[in-house]
Amino acid sequence: MDNETIRTHIVFPKALVEAVDDLVGQRKRSAFVAEAVAEKVEREHMARALVETAGSLDPDSHPEWATGEMISAWVRKSRDIDNEISNRKLARFRPS
Repeated sequence: MDNETIRTHIVFPKALVEAVDDLVGQRKRSAFVAEAVAEKVEREHMARALVETAGSLDPDSHPEWATGEMISAWVRKSRDIDNEISNRKLARFRPS
């Protein structure tokens, strides 16, 4: 997204505006709302992409995803690998 801004009129429930103001204050309201909307837009794009690509993988090409349990094991293994990589990278910055 670019940094150009425009002023727009949006109507919110009073309680929601008060909740935002309690969190960030009136002077940071616009930035907070813009960030929240950007996150929602990204989620909507992802949801559409998931719908459009559903079923595009050939199940025979991924036998490790045959059952829920196998998928869970695959996810755990992938996360473990990612954690190991992250820990190695972080170790470079830790004091000896």
